[in-house]
Amino acid sequence: MQIRGVILVDTYAEAFPMFAARLVVTADTESWALTAARTAAGLATSVVGCGCEAGLDGVISPEDTPDGRPGAAVLVFTVSRKAMAGELLKRIGQAVLPAPTTACFNGLDVPDTIPAGGKVRYFGDGFQSSKVIGGRRYWRVPTGDGEFVVEESFDVAEGVGGGNFILSAVDRPSGLAAAEAAAAAIAAVPGAIAPFPGGICRSPSKIGSRYAGLVASTNDRFCPALCGRVETALPEGARAAYEIVIDGLNRQAVADAMRAGITAACLPGVLQITAGNYGGHLGPYHFHLHHILQEEKE
Repeated sequence: MQIRGVILVDTYAEAFPMFAARLVVTADTESWALTAARTAAGLATSVVGCGCEAGLDGVISPEDTPDGRPGAAVLVFTVSRKAMAGELLKRIGQAVLPAPTTACFNGLDVPDTIPAGGKVRYFGDGFQSSKVIGGRRYWRVPTGDGEFVVEESFDVAEGVGGGNFILSAVDRPSGLAAAEAAAAAIAAVPGAIAPFPGGICRSPSKIGSRYAGLVASTNDRFCPALCGRVETALPEGARAAYEIVIDGLNRQAVADAMRAGITAACLPGVLQITAGNYGGHLGPYHFHLHHILQEEKE
């Protein structure tokens, strides 16, 4: 299959189950809501080396936020429910609460909940107060510019992590331009994020390493500098490769984001798009590239 001259390899991306939460961060201005949301999603590119994977899930208009102020959503993904509890407490407490004028609310509607906001309240040092509205409890923590309002419990849903595709290009500028176009397209898909910096990973990885204790390492098959030294997966003429990794609230969100990203990435200079998988041993979700693109046509 080809898209605008770019070869789409007949393979699949292999993804796996994760736990997902969605924070709705509001503030007096959209700028401060986005600042707090981006900070809360900081250093959350991969569960291999970070506690979670996180990213922006879009801007929310005042008409659609709990307190009628500008907002931004953050999706957080972890490999366990226990890890989610720690990450929400840390990111709400260290990134959202300190940001001027902010509040933080639960952004999902599922039965399973974690009392993250209920723990953040202790920052109030005994001066915090609460109120139940519509069956949900909210905490008010006094701050220097008024008070920080945080919902007591945040819902935790079953998500999907590890959707991906890898593009190869004739040079770095062409590859990066295509990767940036893909990341922008994915950012417009609700319920999905590309957690790496700017939505792009310059270092496709593989499971394991020749060094004991390292669970992942550079995927030498996609490193142009190693052509001739290892068996390469790069097409002839490729001098750059970028990976786009995608997490979503469900399988459809990941498929939609992959489709949008792949379509946007088919720009001049891109030679091939493939995906990373481990023979079906990593996870139960298999996103076949040809099928994903054919779904759009249907």
